[in-house]
Parts: sequence; structure tokens; C-alpha cells
Amino acid sequence: MPEDRPVQALDDTAAVARLRTAYDSMKTELRKTLVGQDEVVDQLFVCLFSRGHCLLVGVPGLAKTLLVSSVARILHLTFNRIQFTPDLMPADITGTEVLQEDTSTGTRTFRFLPGPIFANVILADEINRTPPKTQAALLEAMQEVQVTAAGKKHPIEKPFFVLATQNPIEQEGTYPLPEAQLDRFMFMVRVEYPGFEEEREIVRLTTRAEVPRIDAVLSGEEILSLQDLVRRVPIADHVLDYAITLARRTRPGEREAPAYVREGVAWGAGPRASQFLVVGAKAKAILAGRSYVSIDDVVAVAKPVLRHRIIPNFGAQAEGITPDSLVERLLQDVPRHESGLEKTAVAGVVRP
Repeated sequence: MPEDRPVQALDDTAAVARLRTAYDSMKTELRKTLVGQDEVVDQLFVCLFSRGHCLLVGVPGLAKTLLVSSVARILHLTFNRIQFTPDLMPADITGTEVLQEDTSTGTRTFRFLPGPIFANVILADEINRTPPKTQAALLEAMQEVQVTAAGKKHPIEKPFFVLATQNPIEQEGTYPLPEAQLDRFMFMVRVEYPGFEEEREIVRLTTRAEVPRIDAVLSGEEILSLQDLVRRVPIADHVLDYAITLARRTRPGEREAPAYVREGVAWGAGPRASQFLVVGAKAKAILAGRSYVSIDDVVAVAKPVLRHRIIPNFGAQAEGITPDSLVERLLQDVPRHESGLEKTAVAGVVRP
């Protein structure tokens, strides 16, 4: 089995140490208001420093909104919350052109009034409560970091991070996100109920008079610099091949797909999944203080990257097969060594 560490390591020790220190500080600040959910917090920051967007799925009352607003305060970024409702219109998100009169000259001109999408951190709260037409208003902003109105492009200030929450309870008035919209989210993160001890601490923390103060740790400029640092992390070819193989084996039409995928999956993950597996693994490695990527880093981000990109067919759903169970089986079946993948030389930098 080859070494996970590539020949060429990232020659920026001070920046790696800075990110690791900032990461520890951010988690310390978050613990002032948030109890538990360590895995959720880790995945959220991996997504942030990968320059991705995150979809949080969980029932109401699990502090999803508190988590997002706290992250914005820790990062000293502008923050807007958009409450998605059935009557919300696209212009309510992106902004609109208004006719304005100049009182001194009497002339009338159109002026663009920016919507709440123009902020560094956006909380799209209960995104599945609004119709697909309004959900799609986020697409251009998430992909291009801009909004087009009346034929003019309006750039959004970077860093730009969309955190959407989704209630998994299907009931009247919910609209499942279309596949194209889901694919724009790097991670789908499941927020579970807390344990007994965690819930006891939550109740103790939230029923007292003191309001904890959260201090900012990073500025927007520092975040942009650290996002670039993540992209520069080198990755060995056998780790890169593992990530690509993992994504390709979710596709029922591929020759290398296992029988249970061909029989139980309607649609698999596209190339964007391979990109996110690689850049997410890079962020996971560097947040751990390492300047190289291992296969374990790819495994760590596999579920949040793949679970919303695999669609089981009707037969698989009837048998209780879920995307998570399919990913777990693939992680067991895909070989973690060079002999099971296309053999290539250990290399340096890959830019997804």
C-alpha cells in the first residue's frame, strides 16, 4: 500500500498553523452558544474553507439557525436571514429595479435595490417551504457569485457562503429541492437530536439570564486567503483516483458500478461530486494541521458530498435502502490501495 503523503508537500507552514489555530478558536467561541453537534460543526467549516455551500437537514429546534448566525459573528462577516415561505418571490431574494425621480432635474432612472442575497453569509431558512421558481433565484448567486437584473450583472462581495436549512418532515406546503439545485450544495449535513447530557447542558445554557458574548476570529480577507490555501494543498494520484472511483461507482450506467448500484440507483453523482470530494478532503486535512491529503480524508467527507447526489430507485426505496447505506457499502467495496485503482505516479497539485 503506498504512502498517503505525496512527494510534494505544501510549503506554507505558517499559514497551515494559522488556519489550525483559527479553527480551534472558532470552535471554542461556538461552544459558548452551541452544545454538542461536533460533527456538524466540523463539516460546516470544511465546507466554508472549501468555498462551498451547505444544506443542513434536521427537524425544528435543533439550533440550525443559531449555528449559522453564530458562525457569521465568529467570522466577522455580514449576515442576512431569508425566511422561505410559499408566497416568497424571486425578487424578494435577489432585489429589483425601481424607477426613481431626480427632484433637481425631473429625470427618471431605474436603480437596482439589492435584496438580502447581498451579504457574506446567507441563511436560507426552510428552503423547501417555497416553490422551485423562488428556490432557483439562488442558483446564479451560488454558482457565479453575482445577480443579473435587467440585463446587468451585480457582483456579490466575497467570501459568499449559503447555508440552507431544510425540514425533512414531508407535509403540506413543502417543495423538494430539484436535483440541479441540490447539486449546487457541496455538503448535505444531517443534524440529529442531542444526547441526554447534551440536552441537559442545552437547557441549562438557554434558561439562564446571561447572554454569552461571541468574539470574531477571522476577517473576510483572511477567509479568502485561507480558502486559496486549501486549494493549494497537494494530493497524491492514488488518493485522487480513489475519490474519482468512489463518485463513478455511484452511477448505474458505468461499467465499474457494482450490481447493487445498477439495480438500486436511478441517478448517481456527477463530476461535481468528484471535485467536492477532493477539495473537501484537502480542507479536512489542512484543518487537522496536515499539509497533505490521505484517503481517510476522502472517506470523512464522502457521506455529506454524496448523500444528496444519489437517488435510489423505487424498488430500493421500498426496501428501505438509503443513499447513506449505499455510500457506506461503497466505502467498504472500493479498494483503498493503488492495485485496485488505475496506477499512477504520486504527483503534486490538483486544482478542482
